[in-house]
Formats: sequence, structure tokens, C-alpha cells
Amino acid sequence: MMSHVIRVWDPLVRIFHWGLVLAFVVAYLSGDEENSVHIYSGYVVAGLIAFRLVWGIIGSRYARFSNFIYSPRAVIGYLKGLLAGRPEHYTGHNPAGGWMIMALLVTLAVVTVSGLKVYAIEEGLGPLAGDTPSVSLISQAHADSDDDDDDHGKHNKGRHEEAEEEFWEEIHEASSNFMLLLIVLHVVGVVVAGRLHGESLVKAMITGKKTDITGS
Repeated sequence: MMSHVIRVWDPLVRIFHWGLVLAFVVAYLSGDEENSVHIYSGYVVAGLIAFRLVWGIIGSRYARFSNFIYSPRAVIGYLKGLLAGRPEHYTGHNPAGGWMIMALLVTLAVVTVSGLKVYAIEEGLGPLAGDTPSVSLISQAHADSDDDDDDHGKHNKGRHEEAEEEFWEEIHEASSNFMLLLIVLHVVGVVVAGRLHGESLVKAMITGKKTDITGS
């Protein structure tokens, strides 16, 4: 069976990949500070995810989800071959790699949404900040008589917002840490598969070219 080099990853996929790596690293390292760097890097991550979802439908051949989302049976078969040291070669993402890409995207979406929720609750800003000022149509006399009830309501609202903020903060932190675990597994998979197939998958994501050994 002969091999030849072909172009697999289009420029937008490569820009997305390395841009996402950079944006996530910046966001994660600046997470404890909760400053503008963390916020804007989170927006970059959200924008890149949105782009990838669209590009996964209308993008180039190997960028489409239909090209690398395989059945569970195919994934199990590939992993068995990987453990045996004889994994089947795929020009694009292999079945396990395809599922990992989807897991990364879903987890990043959870990280981003939870972060936006925390930002909305804490600062009242961002696309998920939906609170708008209400217009009072009751008389001042009636309002004065209800001052005590208003104070009690504000107290309850404050406790509710604190509980909600804590909930989303925990989701944000847990999903971020889970994302790190997925990244480690992804890197290990890239290294192992690259060695078994005799190719550099990192280099392929830089140049866009891979070795095709499926044709004769």
C-alpha cells in the first residue's frame, strides 16, 4: 500500500485549533483574578466554539462532523486496535478522536455558559444579564406602606442570587477542571496515535497536511 501527503486541515480549522488553545490557557490562568483579561478571553472561546459548530456543518470535507462522528462500535473497534498496537489509519480524525473533539466542544460550551452566568449575576453584564428595570405603577402611599415587605423581598432576592451565583461558580470550576482532564487525554491520544501511525499529528495541525496510506 502506497502513501502520499495530502492536505487535510483547512486554514480556518488550524486557526480555530491554535486560537482555542491560546484563549483557553489565558482564560484558565486568569480565572482567579476575574479581570477583563479573563472575561474577554472567555468571549473569544465562545466565539470560536460558535464558529466551529457552523464550520462543522458547512466547512471543508475533514472539518465536517459527518466525517468524524462514528458509531460507538467503530470507536470501540478503534480503541481495541490502538491497545493492540495496530490501530486503523484514518485520514481525518479517527473515531476516538472524533468523540474527543465533541466532548471538548460540549465541555467548553458548559464552561463558557456558566462563566457568563456568573458574570451576569455578579456584574449584571454580558449577554446572559437579562434583568431590566421595572416601572412602578403603584402610588407612593401604597409603596410606603409596603416598605417592610420590600425589605424582606430584597433580602430573599439577595439570598437567592447568592445561591444561584454559588451554583454557577461551582459548575464553572468543575467544568474547567474536567476540561483539563480531557485536554490531557487528548494530548496522550495524539502522541500515542501519532507514534503508532508514524506521523506527527501536531505538525499536521500546523501545516494542514497528513500522510494518506489508504490508497494504493
